[in-house]
Amino acid sequence: MAMRQVSAAELTEMLMDGDEVAVLDAREQGVYFTSHLFHAASVPLSQLEIYLATLVPRTDTRVVWCDDGIGDLAERAAERAVALGWTEVAVLSGGTAAWAEAGGELYSGVNVPSKAFGEYVEHTYGTPRIPAAELKALIDGGANLVVLDSRPLEEFRNMSIPTGTDCPGAELVHRVKEMVTDPETLVVVNCAGRTRSIIGCQSLVNAGLENRVVALENGTMGWELAGFDVDRGREVHAPEPSEESRRWAEEAASRVGARFGVETIDRAQLARWQDDPSRTTYLLDVRTPAEFEAGHLAGSRNAPGGQLVQATDEYVATRHARIVLVDDNGVRATMTASWLRQLGWNDAVVLADGVHGEAGPGLEVGAVPRSSVGPAPTIRLSELAETLSQIAGQERPDTVVLDVGTSLKYRKKGHIPGSYWGVRSRMDEARAVIGEVSRLVLTSSDGQLAKLAIADARQAWPDADVVALLGGNKGWRHAGHEMEPGFTRPTTEANDVWYKPYDHDDDVAEQHMQDYLTWEIALVEQLERDPTVSFPVFA
Repeated sequence: MAMRQVSAAELTEMLMDGDEVAVLDAREQGVYFTSHLFHAASVPLSQLEIYLATLVPRTDTRVVWCDDGIGDLAERAAERAVALGWTEVAVLSGGTAAWAEAGGELYSGVNVPSKAFGEYVEHTYGTPRIPAAELKALIDGGANLVVLDSRPLEEFRNMSIPTGTDCPGAELVHRVKEMVTDPETLVVVNCAGRTRSIIGCQSLVNAGLENRVVALENGTMGWELAGFDVDRGREVHAPEPSEESRRWAEEAASRVGARFGVETIDRAQLARWQDDPSRTTYLLDVRTPAEFEAGHLAGSRNAPGGQLVQATDEYVATRHARIVLVDDNGVRATMTASWLRQLGWNDAVVLADGVHGEAGPGLEVGAVPRSSVGPAPTIRLSELAETLSQIAGQERPDTVVLDVGTSLKYRKKGHIPGSYWGVRSRMDEARAVIGEVSRLVLTSSDGQLAKLAIADARQAWPDADVVALLGGNKGWRHAGHEMEPGFTRPTTEANDVWYKPYDHDDDVAEQHMQDYLTWEIALVEQLERDPTVSFPVFA
């Protein structure tokens, strides 16, 4: 079907008219990483069904798909979105190439709005920072200081500054008084790079913490580039706040909320917004994953506050939508809303009383599952294991396993022995490498993406029996089966996801760290050239 085309000029008008619009890039994240529009969220065609409903929940939202203007990914994504029920769908004519030709700015990297905003914050507020060498000398000298790592625990566990304590971004104001009781203590906030260090440091400054607060310049990357060792495997996190600490945090957050115009709504207003068919309302719980799973409002999704500010485009893609934030006492929700409002989300508000309001039957427990992909033909783990043992050593086996998960997991976490790796949206390339087979077994991390890929694989192998592995790679591993290491059988280029600097091998990781930091710092200069980007100014 022929999709409606919009020009670069028309898209610019849509971005500036104040009505809801979602710009989505259909290319794989690793390709998107190289060059994309500032306002485009990454929704690869290969994973569209998994993420579209979460990022763009209202099906009559204006949606504009784009790619590089060379292939047909945007057209295919638009067609699939229409088939799934989205009605106001268009394609950027000529893609990013046409956007650039019309004078539009293109950006590299991921989470660009948040990353660029972090640099803007440092330039605007003069966020204080400390070089790695100076911090190292203070630590070695036994100085009175506390290092707070503003990343989630799993990132902290991978690498951390010696003496550091994990305290993710939205938790800083909430928990800092349990960590810092002496007003003379130096408070150092760090992350892997720059954004969460800057936002975390400025959060404590905005909250009025009487201590001197600084951001570790360039985070753990800057620390390692300076030649210092990081700790690995530590699990030290800031404790729950006492009643006294909570009172201080609530008063501090209230002042911040007033400064940045953060409003609250009650349950009745939330219900009216959710029933409004003309506007999108995101309901996001900014507490920790553990708190969310213990009990949350029906229909809410967990978006820990620090990560929501750090990677806003991974949680919300509809510009000018309403965002309702939930926590337990208003501290984390208010601090997060203050940053979202500065990012330009004018309708970011806090739900009064949060999860402790009149929850009634609306309080749920457990994690929110990903969207179900429905039934599909599958093969059990035991059957595949038996089949692979029978065909071991055959030059051209009649059963082949194709892993359509990420290249990063295929490479780093291992894969089913003998399996190929490919991308769902590039089945023709996989077919060219693998050739004819009698049975094709698709697998992915949890098996869900593999189920979605069955229809695509059947187009490439019309005569084959195509099935998905029940439970996917996780099930295979948990059943005690062997995993093969390395990147052994790719069928396409490994540009499906962005490889973080730490994902690269040691001999090139250092250069990737330096390149990443250089990129982050340069983002603020690009903002000055882009008329579609502006951040609100607050006193």
